[in-house]
Amino acid sequence: MAAGFKTAEPLEYHRSFLKENCRPDGRELSEFRTTTLNIGSISTADGSALVKMGNTTIICGIKAVKAPEDMPNVDLPPLCSSRFRPGPPGEQAQAASQFIADVIESSEVIKTEDLCIDRGKLCWVLYCDIMCLDYDGNILDACIIALLAALKNTQLPEITINKETCTPEVNPAKRCGLHIHKHPVGASFCVFDGSILIVDPTAEEESLSTSQLTVVTDEAGRLCSLHKPGGTSLSGEKLQECISRATARQREIQKLIDKVIQSVKTAQ
Repeated sequence: MAAGFKTAEPLEYHRSFLKENCRPDGRELSEFRTTTLNIGSISTADGSALVKMGNTTIICGIKAVKAPEDMPNVDLPPLCSSRFRPGPPGEQAQAASQFIADVIESSEVIKTEDLCIDRGKLCWVLYCDIMCLDYDGNILDACIIALLAALKNTQLPEITINKETCTPEVNPAKRCGLHIHKHPVGASFCVFDGSILIVDPTAEEESLSTSQLTVVTDEAGRLCSLHKPGGTSLSGEKLQECISRATARQREIQKLIDKVIQSVKTAQ
């Protein structure tokens, strides 16, 4: 009976739960799905991370090259959901790529001068490829976590400039990590009926909501980015509620990343 009601009237089905301050998957309105993290899973990359938030699964690989600058690439292939088709990146993938690029710039997670090898002549360029393996909503939060963890996992080979030939010489056996200046973390919300806020929406909740919002903050509580692609308006009180929850989420995720990185170091 419940399955038939959900299929015939999905919005009313969700409303019946929201009235009781819970959701169909058993979570409270302000509760995130279980988040797990694995780093260093791509052996051919200079840094990598795999993030799972519920069923949503994102992997990020970082490759350091001496090449022209490029923006992060978010890939939503057909393998992650039937809603995506083969071919050039769709609108959602392009918007996600631009959003991640904006977060990198606004948060100053890394600084360009830290990537200089020979000032004015040679520098590292980091190619950040982010792929969705399983889509069940809220990919922006998962993408930011995967990117941040992959950056903290990145090890760059030592490069010296030969004074006689003025050419760079790479020593892959000797590596050092990146200097991560800030730790931006996102928290995404959906709005139902103009006033009911839920955090970490599933794909179904995203499709039924009247508005979506992603708030990115760093460890100092600074607002790095706010992304709201249209939809119904949000009151100042509700917006402040989102920022407060995002600040708490940032602390949770930074602890998770630090714990995973420390466990890997201990294992080594």
